[in-house]
Amino acid sequence: MLKRNEALKRLRTAVSLFFFIHGIVFSAWANRIPDVKRALNLSDSALGTVLFSIPIGQMCAMGLSAWLVNKYGSRKMLVTASVLYPLFLVPLGFSDNVFALSIGLFFFGMSSNLYNIASNTQGVNVEDLYSRSILASFHGVWSLGAFLGGFVSMGLIMMNVKPSLHFILVFVTAIIIMFCVRHQLVKADLKPHVATDESRAEEKLPFYKKLDKFLLLLGGMVFFAMICEGCMYDWSGVYFMQVVEAPSELVQLGFVVCMCTMTIGRFLADYFVMRFGAKRLICTSGMLIFIGMALSVAMPDIVFATIGFLLIGFGISATVPVCYSLAGHSEHLKSGTAVAVVTSIGFFGFLVGPPVIGHLAGIISLHWTFGVMSCFGLAIALLSLRLKKR
Repeated sequence: MLKRNEALKRLRTAVSLFFFIHGIVFSAWANRIPDVKRALNLSDSALGTVLFSIPIGQMCAMGLSAWLVNKYGSRKMLVTASVLYPLFLVPLGFSDNVFALSIGLFFFGMSSNLYNIASNTQGVNVEDLYSRSILASFHGVWSLGAFLGGFVSMGLIMMNVKPSLHFILVFVTAIIIMFCVRHQLVKADLKPHVATDESRAEEKLPFYKKLDKFLLLLGGMVFFAMICEGCMYDWSGVYFMQVVEAPSELVQLGFVVCMCTMTIGRFLADYFVMRFGAKRLICTSGMLIFIGMALSVAMPDIVFATIGFLLIGFGISATVPVCYSLAGHSEHLKSGTAVAVVTSIGFFGFLVGPPVIGHLAGIISLHWTFGVMSCFGLAIALLSLRLKKR
């Protein structure tokens, strides 16, 4: 029993560090968006157009990522993605025109999709071995990486370190961590709990035909949650700069506060799932997003906006990992396939949301665009009411 516990801890630590890598890499890009916007002299609408390159890459990689994970296993694909994802970050720091940046973001989005599906499949594998809810804690480690990445970014910005050098440092750090823990991942992915003729037939269906009502419901909630999450990553700094009019050294305050509460919320989410159930937790999360967004819009000064972003962080902390966990324990589909379905729907919102926000901001202003975002919190709460106790 002692050896088994030690082995489980090693697996959990290894998977956690891969989530940590993902958080650091994405945070590095998210925190440098205002710098890129200024360097290339982009308007809100132009930035939105450039950011649309990420969802295009994401969409192109959807089916391919699911196939690769199911064909070669999440372990091999996670190691591969952990090299490609930080590698494609580096060219973004050297982009001196919109075309080069758009191409770089396309490949950044593709590698992100593979990384996300492979890492969450590994997380579901470890959760199954533990026989209790722990997936949210992995997302908590992701948020911890993003949170620490935000602090590092603020420090490097204050030191006038260029994005190119910043991204190179992140790449080197990510590769070192990956090489240290790559052999500790789960070797075999979780199989369906009930291997029936029906489930075997479902596995042979085309990807788009695997969208049953339950997976669509989970995907819808993740979709809205990740629109709000993507809004925080890509537009929180711009919102504090343009709407809140925060001092230059505090432009990243909203992002850092949101990452802080998101991290805390995800480490607490597993307990709340076991204590109150997924349905109640997701409903509460949606309402927190709504209240936080509404507060930051109604009172756009640095104090109330910061409080609003704090609530948003708590709100978006639990929805995604809880929905991934429910999908990954599908009784009919392989965990990689089920996670890929929900992930792909959700990440479409995560990646399409920011560019759409940019174009909407060009029409009604960024201030009121955040008001529109608050409605997605209500949508999550309403959709959660259709969840059955599982």
